[in-house]
Amino acid sequence: MLPLTLDLEDFHGTERVADLPRKLDTSGASEPAAAKVGDIAYYAPWGNLALFYQDGPAASADLLILGHLDVSADQLGRAERITVEAAS
Repeated sequence: MLPLTLDLEDFHGTERVADLPRKLDTSGASEPAAAKVGDIAYYAPWGNLALFYQDGPAASADLLILGHLDVSADQLGRAERITVEAAS
């Protein structure tokens, strides 16, 4: 699906979320971990991407941490759009 540009909206004052064009295959996913500020995560039940600007709830098998952004919580909390590309 990459590159992918997504419009973000706030969710519970903790994360910015966006719907993906289709759900991801979560087989073989890593162990659940609680999201921290800067984490990019996939919420499997809804099929959406989340960028955390506050620490998230306790670890859940439904929330898969995909990576981490090295930006401030303030910058993430104000983000309206993101483009995700494969690392080169």
